Amino acid sequence: MREYPLIVSDVDVYRLRGLLGAGSDLVTTISPEALRGKQTFMLGSTGFLGWPSVALMALGLAVSLPLAWRLARVLDALTLGVESAESLGLALPRLRAVLVGVLALSTGIAVSQAGLVAFVGLVSPHLVRRFAPAPHGYTLVASSAAGGALLLAADVLARSLIVPQELPVGVLTALLGGSYLLWLLHRRGVR
Repeated sequence: MREYPLIVSDVDVYRLRGLLGAGSDLVTTISPEALRGKQTFMLGSTGFLGWPSVALMALGLAVSLPLAWRLARVLDALTLGVESAESLGLALPRLRAVLVGVLALSTGIAVSQAGLVAFVGLVSPHLVRRFAPAPHGYTLVASSAAGGALLLAADVLARSLIVPQELPVGVLTALLGGSYLLWLLHRRGVR
């Protein structure tokens, strides 16, 4: 007997989204304080992070950054094109899976602690490549440091813009990072 992969239609996705949204609304109706936590997660905030969160993110960085550094040559080879990278003897499907796993690990740990802080992970590599072009190994390390510095600067700005209230850092990074990426797209279109 032949097995077929699970095929999910768009209609099924919308039904599932509706069901999960209803479940989320039910939880926030039963427990109104969950709404505040949901809003904090969706907007991204560093206001609730403590030393255990810092330790978890440092552990994630200590695991994922050396793995990414080790696989940086794969990224360098991929800049030559898929055919060239395969001709160098790289097992691209396996290496891509490992790279996606490392990316998912580091992103998942950061999002689980700080919420959806938008555009920092997209803007910092562009800034690093623009001002300090280097092979991918150095770019990965510099991008992670630049991302931390950008988040710190955005957090300080978010806490000081509308004193005594605190603006969610995710809102500020989305505004600034989105504007920067739109400017990059516009500049690329002009060329």
